[in-house]
Amino acid sequence: MPSSAQEQMLDHEQHVGPGTLQRIVAAWPRRATIRTDMAGFMEPQPYAPDLTDYPAHLIPFAEHPRFLDAPEEQRRLVNTLAWQAYNARVIAAEEHVANPTFEMLGHGVFPGIDRYEIKEAVRQSHIDEVWHTYMHMTAMRRTQEAHGLTAEPDYSHPVTNRRLYRLTADRSEKWERNLLFLLWTVVGEVSINNFLELLARDRTIQPMHALVARLHARDEAAHGPVLADVMKDVFVHLNKEQRELLIRTLPDAIVAFGAEDYELWPEILAFAGVKGAEEIIADTRRLPDADLLLTDFSTVQRLVRELEIEDRVEYDFAAGRPAK
Repeated sequence: MPSSAQEQMLDHEQHVGPGTLQRIVAAWPRRATIRTDMAGFMEPQPYAPDLTDYPAHLIPFAEHPRFLDAPEEQRRLVNTLAWQAYNARVIAAEEHVANPTFEMLGHGVFPGIDRYEIKEAVRQSHIDEVWHTYMHMTAMRRTQEAHGLTAEPDYSHPVTNRRLYRLTADRSEKWERNLLFLLWTVVGEVSINNFLELLARDRTIQPMHALVARLHARDEAAHGPVLADVMKDVFVHLNKEQRELLIRTLPDAIVAFGAEDYELWPEILAFAGVKGAEEIIADTRRLPDADLLLTDFSTVQRLVRELEIEDRVEYDFAAGRPAK
């Protein structure tokens, strides 16, 4: 099992080349959680009634007076549904965006992916992604059983995916849609650890919930360098029109991955029976940066620099929002 220092090295590798990729590929049998941690994951710890399912500080309206006035049972249900929605968001990103992109990479849809070590790393990453979907799916099922949930809101199409689908719906050419899927996958894979770490190190939630995020994050520490290298290999083989599409839509991908889902939160509040859901959401959205769940996209910024397009990408990485 790699140490934290090794994971950090993989996640922050600035110049990925054949040597680095070969080390990532060679380490897969010892690193991949599907090989090293399946037994531990399949034997869950008992549910701890004194801990929450989801970090309260990640619920954007957690301190709103009307939410705090709601019965504890309703607030705890909102917390549980937030955990379920978190898992559904990860699953949707993996199953409907990353996995189709890995399929395209494996079948030579994009130019420049001809190095064997890239092909091998892509296939390994794809196996990991299917396992991640299974982990998060299982986590959702265990939560349903622990709380006796027989019905839930529909959170199968989170904001990240919806924004991709809106962009692809406006594109008539298949190559445009393919590149948008690649862009969403690359942004997700090089930055997802910042998302996962929000839970992985949290001690206020169920230990098995933190474990799911921690195992997922360990695999993604290797996927980030792989997908960064994929994008660099593909980018140099694109024509001007194709490059312009990626540069122009990169801010959209970043915003999609960092966004709070304000179509879903009202549904969760209403499902839990919390009164004044519209007022709670309206007040919350007026707060500074309330539309952002994640603002740290430094790993994407580094990739942008390496592609030498930093002066053309209209995104303010310091402010964590599109450039004005």
